[in-house]
Order: sequence, then C-alpha cells, then structure tokens
Amino acid sequence: MLRPFARLQILMVWCFLLMSSAVLGFLSLPGQARAHELRPAVAEVSVNEDRIEISLRLAVETLLAGIDQSQVADTDEAPEAEVYDRLRGLPDRALAQMVETRFSDISAGILLEGAGPLRLASVDVIAEPDLELARATVVSMSAELPPGTAPVSLGWAARNGGLVVRHGEGPKAYAAFLQGGEVSAPLPRSGVVEESTGAVFLRFVVEGFEHIIPKGLDHILFVLGLFLFSLAWRPLLAQVTAFTLAHTVTLGLATLSIITIPPAQMWLVEALIAISIAYVAIENILRPKLGWWRILVVFGFGLLHGLGFASVLGDLGLAQGQFILSLIAFNIGVELGQLAVIAAAFVLFALPLGRSAIYRRVVVIPGSVAIAFVGLWWAFERSFM
Repeated sequence: MLRPFARLQILMVWCFLLMSSAVLGFLSLPGQARAHELRPAVAEVSVNEDRIEISLRLAVETLLAGIDQSQVADTDEAPEAEVYDRLRGLPDRALAQMVETRFSDISAGILLEGAGPLRLASVDVIAEPDLELARATVVSMSAELPPGTAPVSLGWAARNGGLVVRHGEGPKAYAAFLQGGEVSAPLPRSGVVEESTGAVFLRFVVEGFEHIIPKGLDHILFVLGLFLFSLAWRPLLAQVTAFTLAHTVTLGLATLSIITIPPAQMWLVEALIAISIAYVAIENILRPKLGWWRILVVFGFGLLHGLGFASVLGDLGLAQGQFILSLIAFNIGVELGQLAVIAAAFVLFALPLGRSAIYRRVVVIPGSVAIAFVGLWWAFERSFM
C-alpha cells in the first residue's frame, strides 16, 4: 500500500506531465507579447561608406512614457504606468505623429559613436487592436558618416532597457544583446564585424552566466531548492545532472525553432517555473529522501527552465554561423552560474552548520519555506496579475 504522501507525489508528477504536454501544445499557437511585458528593442543596422541606417522595432510607448526599463520588468510596476496605458490606447496614426514630434527625445537615448546626428526617415505603427497585446512600432532613421573608413558603434541608454543589435547578413552576421548603456562592437562600413571564435564564445558564456547571476532569481531559487535537499553529494549530483540534461534539450530544441515560444505564451512557462520552485522546496520539508519521482520531476522542470533560457537566445536572433558555438557557450555560462550559486550556498550554510544537529531546523526548513512561499506567489502573480 502506498502511503498518502507517496500517492500525492505520484498525483503531482502526473499533473505536472499533463501540464507540460499542454504547455508544449499551447506554445505552438501564434502569439505576441502582452501589453505590459517589457521586451528588448531590436535594431537592424546597415552601414555603407557615408551613411548608417537603423530600423528600430520596439514598443515605443515605453520611451514616450519615460519608463525607466532598467528598474522594472513590467510597465504596471512603473510610476508612469497610467501614462503608458493612455499612450497604448492612442490610434496608430496619433502615435506615429507623437513619435515624429518627439523624435529628438527618442534619439537622445540612442548612443551613436562615429556618426552625425540621427534623422527620422519613417514611422510605421503595426496595428494591434487588442489592448492586452503589445503594439510594435518600427522607427527608421539614418545618420551621415564622416569621410574615411572608421567604423561606427551603436548603443542604448540604460533606462531604455535591452537592445538587440543585428548587423550584416549570412553566416557571419553580427548579433548582440546590449544592456545598461553598453555599445556594440565597431560596425564596419563594408563587410561584417570581425569577431574571433574566442570572442563570440566568451560573449555568450558571459550572457549565460548573467542570465543566472544576477538576472535569474527564479533559477537561483530553484538551484537553492536542490541544494537544500541534501548535503550528500550523490543526491545533489543526481538532481543537478537531471536538471542540466533537461534544460539543455529544450534550450537546443527551442533555439532551433523545433519548439516555438510565442511571447504571449511565455507567462505560462514562467508560471510553471514558479511552481517548480515551490514543489522542490515543499518536498525538501515533507520528504527529504531521494526517489525516482524527485529525479523525474526535476528533469521535467528542467525542460521548462530550458524554455525560459531559450527566450534570451531567441531575442538575439542568432546567425546560422554562430548557432552551435553560441548555444554551447550560453549553456556553459548557465552551468557556471548554477555552480556559483551552489558554491556560495555551501560556503555560507554547509561549511559552518552542515555537520550540526540544528542544520535542518535552522537552514533547510526555514529556507525551503521561504523559497516555497516566493514560488507560490510568483505562480499566482504570473498567472493572474
């Protein structure tokens, strides 16, 4: 006879598998980003002998509202939320006219090194009647270049959030994700950005690491939940291996577009990631013993976390020639970030208290309760708010 908790665990496993199947099916549906979710702007850049042309696709209402995107992940969290909502309700033509009128304010946040002042070429507001979905605007602009062959660099003010810069075509096309006032590599007037294999590899290792530390608080809490399960190295190794294999699979499949992740459906993935955090924390409290269900569930939740990682690479729009290298490098960066979290937890908690009789009472139980509470709150917030 199965004990009540064992029956509950089996039920939770099957519920999770059913939810995961529903997620994978749901992700195949077309969709767009929700209106209040902040996504990076995308700049398609063309440079020739005397001119740089930029096609900037973004939710321009965030810039017009003056939202500091370095401080919030959702417009509802910003003090200018009401201003943003009013702008989101403007007719397309009225919004285009406002962009034309306030182009100097928008261009002030574009960091252009080695070129003259930006001039507006056109504004194309892509119609989206559903106010619950984000509306994209394509702002085309150009700037004159001084005589010579000096390259030009493009950047983005920190308060404007993330910016994906794409330059060139073909297998060696350049793509970079910029944040915090960063600027791109020098963009040549002819040809493509010359990046060594080592430079590309290092760039994506750093991007993967930063997706865990400091950006990935949900992934950090999940890894801490795995760490708190047991101080023995075998259970920790089994869980981390299952998690790593799983998120590597879905990271690769999603980046190859075998599994697609429409932005409108990412809330479901993020909600299930939050549930995964709560589950492992609760099980730490109720049943601190490694079993097949724990490995299975950790593997399943790893599949979901891989979809979350893939959204970062999806924003970059990787060139074909960089795909395998950048995918491997990004995954290595993620693993290094996870190992850093485990190492920090070991130094802070396991070394001073691990052999103490009070370790479970003062570290595992309170820590798991806190992690479970945060996970459940995030699941509610991401599903209903």
